[in-house]
Amino acid sequence: MNQLFAAYARGKEAKDLAVILGEAALSELDKKFAAFADQFEERYVRQGFEENRSIEETLDLGWELLSLIPRNELKRIRQEYIEKYLPKEAVKA
Repeated sequence: MNQLFAAYARGKEAKDLAVILGEAALSELDKKFAAFADQFEERYVRQGFEENRSIEETLDLGWELLSLIPRNELKRIRQEYIEKYLPKEAVKA
């Protein structure tokens, strides 16, 4: 959860920077974090009242969202958990 919120905060900062300087001023990494923030808000936070997501589904969704950013940016998660839970098609950078 700590990593999810850290990535979200970084994504929000990147989005704020894009508002001020324009999206062209963002690095590729900033763009990935901004995309993560959008997806986090849309899919993780905005769970509707009619959606009954289990804890397992919520955890899986969190890992799926973390796969949007490079592995080397997942600094708040133990490597063994990354290897075990991060989807295999995740970005390797």
